[in-house]
Amino acid sequence: MNIEQFDRDHKGFFKGIEEEKEAGRMTYSWAGEDRIIIDHTEVNPAFKGKGVGKQLVLAAVDFARVKKISIIPLCAFAKSVFDRDESLRDVL
Repeated sequence: MNIEQFDRDHKGFFKGIEEEKEAGRMTYSWAGEDRIIIDHTEVNPAFKGKGVGKQLVLAAVDFARVKKISIIPLCAFAKSVFDRDESLRDVL
């Protein structure tokens, strides 16, 4: 799957593309210059169970590490990914 990021002023999103279709999208808002708030993750029903949501969260983690920012996971799904995987918590 290919993941694209779109960052616009105070908001942005990560979009997963597979088979030329949007497999999922995770939205975020900027909270200052050094934090993003993940507020929603949605997976296309045709791609449920394929790990799309987790891949979107991992893309946000990579982004946070590169930019040296932190993540606030308000989205219940994103929070569950962080709760299950300690190796991701360095960006919280």
